[in-house]
Amino acid sequence: MAEKKKVKVAAPETGCASCMPQTMEIPLGPQHPALKEPTHFLLEIEGEVIVNATPRIGYVHRGIEKLAETKTYSANLTLVERVCGICSHVHSVSLANATETALALEGFEVPERAQYIRTIVLELERIHSHILWLGVAAHEIGFDTLFMLSWRDRELTMDILEDISGNRVNYGINEIGGTRRDLNQRQIDLMNKYMDLTMERLGRYIDICLKEDTIRMRTQGIGILLPSKAKELCAVGPTARASGIKIDVRWDDPYSSYGTGLRDIFNVITYDTNDVFSRVVVRLLETVEAVKYVKWLLANLPDGPIFTKPPRKVPTAQVLSRTEPPRGELIHYLWSNDTNKPYRLKITTPTLANILSVSEMLKGDYIADSVISLASIDPCFSCEDRMITVVNNDRRKPKVWTWDMDHLRKYRKKWYDNKGWKK
Repeated sequence: MAEKKKVKVAAPETGCASCMPQTMEIPLGPQHPALKEPTHFLLEIEGEVIVNATPRIGYVHRGIEKLAETKTYSANLTLVERVCGICSHVHSVSLANATETALALEGFEVPERAQYIRTIVLELERIHSHILWLGVAAHEIGFDTLFMLSWRDRELTMDILEDISGNRVNYGINEIGGTRRDLNQRQIDLMNKYMDLTMERLGRYIDICLKEDTIRMRTQGIGILLPSKAKELCAVGPTARASGIKIDVRWDDPYSSYGTGLRDIFNVITYDTNDVFSRVVVRLLETVEAVKYVKWLLANLPDGPIFTKPPRKVPTAQVLSRTEPPRGELIHYLWSNDTNKPYRLKITTPTLANILSVSEMLKGDYIADSVISLASIDPCFSCEDRMITVVNNDRRKPKVWTWDMDHLRKYRKKWYDNKGWKK
């Protein structure tokens, strides 16, 4: 088990204050060559070693939760798929589950075949996401051969998703009450063929990652997150499981078809070296498991309809829907009010849950390792970002208010004029 790295700096014998080790601050982001989306970490360093890291989020907030209040439940399935492109399907499943749970108060049920199809796409999405992440992680450490190989093979899964849904990114396959698309025998045969090929190539990637010195030297002992800290900071998904914590919503609180016979072969993958290498291993082995789940679901796909027409209005209810995207636990909190539109929709994404863990991982790392430590949680900053709500003690102003665009513009100008990025 890897231990947290400790950097010792010997004090000079003279005791001269000017000769004592000094810390300085450098920014990581919001615009940085290694960041695919904007975020900001203020790194406090001693020499080349990071001693503290402070995150600042909120650069790409898009107001999806507020916009959801103006759209019907069916239209919101399309909207929430835009929260994240890589795990779009799980967002629509989460909202559909929440809505259907509220409708279940009136005896509404979703066909079993539709639940199986949803779960198949969920696991295909996990395969796609993890293989994509492997390529990104390899690129961040300069191993571009693995990056090109893995992204070539991710196309196999994307081809399947395109074949069954018509889309390569946002699949649009869900509807309140079931799915919009069914599977035919040709598609099932193609999926089985591509899953066998993916499993074969995953064996090669696992062999490379476990034995290749380039990967081991750049990931072992880097980005340490001990189990106690992972629990304290509420880490989720592969980030938590790579610290030896056995949590997975698919197992702990089954949804869709995870509570059926699939549970008998389900395996929660954990690893205990607590570093970036551990997160590589967990994601690779989870991909292997996902291939097995897809093949089991295809072999046991039940007959029957794929859609039940729902009522136009959703009865008043407050529902908490939990799912397990590739990055970790996702929460959709739905408040319905006997209309055809949500009264309130609140989304908590896994990157938001894991961002504090990144600050812990960076402590003790060299600056050169900060990028792969950050990438190891597979961050999605667009789905993480939230609006700023202020609780005001000034009685002359509203007690609780949310920043509008004018407030954000004024804050941005003041922050840059005062060189806030240096502070």
